[in-house]
Amino acid sequence: MRVVSVIGASNCSEEEYRTALYVGRELARRKIAVVCGGRTGVMEAVCRGAKEEGGLTIGIMPSYDGSDANSYVDIKIKTGMGWNRNPIVVASGDMVVAIGGHWGTLTEIAYALILSRYIVGYKTHNIDGIEKVRTPDEIIMKVEDFYGTRHCPS
Repeated sequence: MRVVSVIGASNCSEEEYRTALYVGRELARRKIAVVCGGRTGVMEAVCRGAKEEGGLTIGIMPSYDGSDANSYVDIKIKTGMGWNRNPIVVASGDMVVAIGGHWGTLTEIAYALILSRYIVGYKTHNIDGIEKVRTPDEIIMKVEDFYGTRHCPS
């Protein structure tokens, strides 16, 4: 199973929410599961988009009971670890997509670099090792390139 970790802030802009919603839909259309921190903001949007297309969503939850999960999470991994769950979020995916973000996203990026994960960044922290993109479509192109599934029109 192909799984992409999507990271970003729980308090995001409307534009970041729309982008994550789009990314979730497009990943699900490609039969790629989404793993994230399972809460609000970017995490909610990517799960919502994936669910709208029948995709699988996994939330690595900070609590022991999973009550903080957004309503679009299919599988709740209840860690009770708070922010310490961040390396699990990035380790659970084949690659990482960062959309916006604050300090938690920054720690996830650091863990992704430590774990040698490929990172695509959209309006996120400016750090070496992140492949920056300017549009939501470019995010999906990078995912397709990563999995070797892009089909060019004839």
